[in-house]
Amino acid sequence: GVAGGLTPLSKLPACNILLLGAQRRTLSGFSSTSVLPHTGFIYHSDIVQSLPPDLRRKAARLVAAKCTLAARVDSFHESQDGKVGYELKEEIERKFDKWQEPPPVKQVKPLPAPLDGQRKKRGGRRYRKMKERLGLTEIRKQANRMSFGEIEEDAYQEDLGFSLGHLGKAGSGRVRQTQVNEATKARISKTLQRTLQKQSVVYGGKSTIRDRSSGTASSVAFTPLQGLEIVNPQAAEKKVAEANQKYFSSMAEFLKVKGDKSGV
Repeated sequence: GVAGGLTPLSKLPACNILLLGAQRRTLSGFSSTSVLPHTGFIYHSDIVQSLPPDLRRKAARLVAAKCTLAARVDSFHESQDGKVGYELKEEIERKFDKWQEPPPVKQVKPLPAPLDGQRKKRGGRRYRKMKERLGLTEIRKQANRMSFGEIEEDAYQEDLGFSLGHLGKAGSGRVRQTQVNEATKARISKTLQRTLQKQSVVYGGKSTIRDRSSGTASSVAFTPLQGLEIVNPQAAEKKVAEANQKYFSSMAEFLKVKGDKSGV
């Protein structure tokens, strides 16, 4: 044959067996090109031509590799009944069927749940004060509020369409009001509310810090930021008493006195 016999065929690599039988056409003095490069007997065989055009070159390389193995088996006369040839053919057909299978349908998987838990929100007195400082005031809320279906009066002649909203209109209610964050107000129980109500009726209320009561008594003071605040009424007096006892007590004495150098 073209290879020169079974023994020379068994010595050829698969890439050279693939080129056996390649046809060339010669143009008149210009160049010599093949009709289809790297195509020979194997490429034009029935087993390769039965596949779609996009798989034929890949199939030709596979068949050439299996033909090389079959030629080497035949050259050594190891398979007299042709069992190896049938196994190689079944392997080729199995791969051809695998190549022509439709691709699997991609399943849309939901994103996995994040491993980290809920982040801790910043809190504390400094954060509350910052929110109160940067929060919307009542004046800004009234200025942002507008009535639909009514002709607004322009605040400036050069900025048409800029108005003050409900600010300054009749019936707008309170314009200036202390900005209090409702979420940061101290919450008290109903029992404490009833107790405070009784004290306000019987004793006239206890809203001052300095009160004639024992040191364990507490006073409830109303502040614009925290709402209700529980304060020890005698904390300041106790601090002053401790300072006086340290420096001005009758038992106190000087630790070191400098002597008079003049001897008087």
